[in-house]
Amino acid sequence: MDKGVAFFSGGKDGLYALYLAERKGIEVPYLLTLKTSIGLSPHWENFGALKVLADAMGKELLTFDMKEGSDALANFIGSLCVDYLIAGDVFLEDHLKWVESLAEKGGVKPLEPLWGRDTRDLAEEMLKAGFKWAIIAVNKEKLGKDWLGYTFRSLKDLRKFLNENPHVDPIGEAGEFHTVVLESPLFGERFNIEINSVEESERYWWVRFGLRKA
Repeated sequence: MDKGVAFFSGGKDGLYALYLAERKGIEVPYLLTLKTSIGLSPHWENFGALKVLADAMGKELLTFDMKEGSDALANFIGSLCVDYLIAGDVFLEDHLKWVESLAEKGGVKPLEPLWGRDTRDLAEEMLKAGFKWAIIAVNKEKLGKDWLGYTFRSLKDLRKFLNENPHVDPIGEAGEFHTVVLESPLFGERFNIEINSVEESERYWWVRFGLRKA
């Protein structure tokens, strides 16, 4: 069986890409979380929650500090003895090219199962597949902090959000918001988000949070 490593932030796009890869018959034993060297990452700041989700999937959570550079990351990926590098990009060309470059240098194949999809259709598809997610960060120029913690559990929740924010991409692909998945076919259990504090960075309103079993 082919094996893969999947980029993992706890957000819906990467996890849905992982889900689709496994449905293709690819075994994904590794999740890879990046410590960014460019600004604050609300995902990395809530690393404890990522470990909870990785454990719920029975997968090994790996980390890499991007201050080491992309070539070092490619070498790290190549050392894992996998066939695929899996990511959840939809229309960000620069990121797609970066993933493709990493895969080539690491001697693996890139797999981007969400690429080119209509984002409204994709959001609806994720919900119908049993994915549920909450907003953990909002771009201050795009959304108010009152949307922090908003949870997408149904098509009704999606419609409400888009009706009130018609300028925002349905999955936040342009960086309008970031999410954590609370429920999916990948997990052995369901979670609720517990917000501990609301924080502000140069770009985001974001939350420190925990996950508890539902």
